[in-house]
Amino acid sequence: MTRHRILFVCLGNICRSPMAEGAFRRLVAERGMSDCFEIDSAGLGNWHEGQAPDSRAQQAAMRRGIDISTQSARQLRPDDFSRFDLILAMDASNHGDLRQLSPKNVHGKIRHFLDFAPQTGTREVPDPFFGEAEGFEHALDLIDAAAEGLLEALVPNSAVAKSGTQSFSG
Repeated sequence: MTRHRILFVCLGNICRSPMAEGAFRRLVAERGMSDCFEIDSAGLGNWHEGQAPDSRAQQAAMRRGIDISTQSARQLRPDDFSRFDLILAMDASNHGDLRQLSPKNVHGKIRHFLDFAPQTGTREVPDPFFGEAEGFEHALDLIDAAAEGLLEALVPNSAVAKSGTQSFSG
């Protein structure tokens, strides 16, 4: 099976992209597919380099059984554009910045993460940093939906677990 290299990107790499990394990592682990993926996250800026994700992001993720406490913020690097197969932006601003920073020949790799969850009716995972806890919950609702769609797009019929049982999301 093909090994997919996925990078989630937001502004500072302490809220949305670490939650997306954690949610997708958990999803592929639950489906017994961890060996098929290299998953990472990065920020466009370096303000939080080396820091753990925002405590509110950690708490919201933990309420869903996702531990992101060991992640460490890092800034996007030029070699990320060649290293990853798919670079997923959390919002239109991130998407535009990624396209400006990248060589033209990799623009096809840069996508809006929520393109994988058209049922949400949005392409933007709102930045919850300046808000309250419910903003993190809303962001995770969108992220969970997109994680499911991404996995299905990359590995059709991925709802069939290794055990052969089928899992349906509602």
